[in-house]
Formats: sequence, C-alpha cells, structure tokens
Amino acid sequence: MPAILPFLGGIRTMDVGLFAELTAHDLALIAKHGAKRSYLKGTIVLSEGDESDCFYVINEGRVKVYASDDQGKEVILSLEGAGEYFGELALIDQNPRSASVVTLEDTCLTVVCRAEVEKCLSEYPQLAFKMMRPLVRRIRFLTRNVKNLALLDVYGRVARTLLNLAHEENGIGVIEQRLTHQDIANMVGASREMVSRIMKDLAVGGYIKIGKNRVIEIPGKLPLGY
Repeated sequence: MPAILPFLGGIRTMDVGLFAELTAHDLALIAKHGAKRSYLKGTIVLSEGDESDCFYVINEGRVKVYASDDQGKEVILSLEGAGEYFGELALIDQNPRSASVVTLEDTCLTVVCRAEVEKCLSEYPQLAFKMMRPLVRRIRFLTRNVKNLALLDVYGRVARTLLNLAHEENGIGVIEQRLTHQDIANMVGASREMVSRIMKDLAVGGYIKIGKNRVIEIPGKLPLGY
C-alpha cells in the first residue's frame, strides 16, 4: 500500500468533502473499492425514489441535484462539480433516493457502494467518525438553506445563493457555473421572471457583471434590500 494516495479514481481525494478528515492511509482503504464510470451530458444518474446503495465522486464534469413533484415542478438542491460528491446518504440508510441527479456535461464519476465501505468500517471503525463530521457539516448547510427559503424574501434568497456559489478571485466573487435565470429560480423557489428582474437590476446597478459563458462576477457587496 503506498504511503501517499493523492487520487481516488483520478481525482484529488483531499478536495472531496466526505474525505476531508481522512489520512492518506484511510483513503487507500476506501479508494481501492471505487470504480470509474462515464456519462454523457443529460444522463440521469439517479432518480428520486430509486433503490441504490452507492455514492458518487465527480472526477470530471458537472451534475445537477434536484427534486420534483408530480407536475414536473423542480427545485435545484445543488450543483456539483469536479472534486465534489453526491449520494452519500446511501452509505448510511437503506431508504430510496431522496433526489435525482442529471449530468450537465460529459461527466466521469467514481462509484463506491455501501457493501465495500461497510467492510472498511467494520475493520477500521475509526473511519466512521471521520466521515460523519463532514456529513454533519453538509446537514447544517442544508438546514441554513431551508431557513433562507422560509425567512428571506426573493431578493434575499437570490443574493444569498449568489454569494454561496461564488469563490474569490483577485478580491472579487466569481461564479463560473453556467447558470440560467431558470436555474437560479429553481434554487430559490421563485419565478424566472422575478429572478430575471432582480439580476437585471443588479447588473444595471453595477453590483454584478455577466461575462462570457455566463460567468458572474460580484465586484463588491450586494445591496441589503431590493
């Protein structure tokens, strides 16, 4: 077994939240059980209600995690890219999938199923606690999102979503994910028309800039209200 294992199925495992607290030795125990799979753009990887016991790490590409009702109304739970993961609840319970996942571009995933992870955890139970802490952080993040949906107005939800998606480059916030106004509307639970109006006003006011390939830049602080 190598002393350092920087990759899991071709991606940097240290960038994957679920593995954030695992050592190189810990990672080696899990990585050897992963299998790589490739999916074309627009492929449904998981469907809400599916029976499945694997979780997925994104090597390359992007996916959308969403839930929908019988009428086809959709809410986007998250957009995940390379170095991120989804489906981790399957490692803990045996319930049907609570959300669907579709690829937004050609995507390569590493798949690890529960039976293999359980073997590792039975032999090395200390791994369970190291994996639980990042899951708890994700639950807290989702709890904050629910609070925002319930307590903030539409502008507040749009502003909070933009800030959550942005990362800092040269002192400004940048959102590289190619988001449509409908994508943002599905994230915040509002109409596309309302989101388009807010985004236009933010752009006219100089609070955001829309660049090539729909890259969004946030030069400074967003206004407190709309």
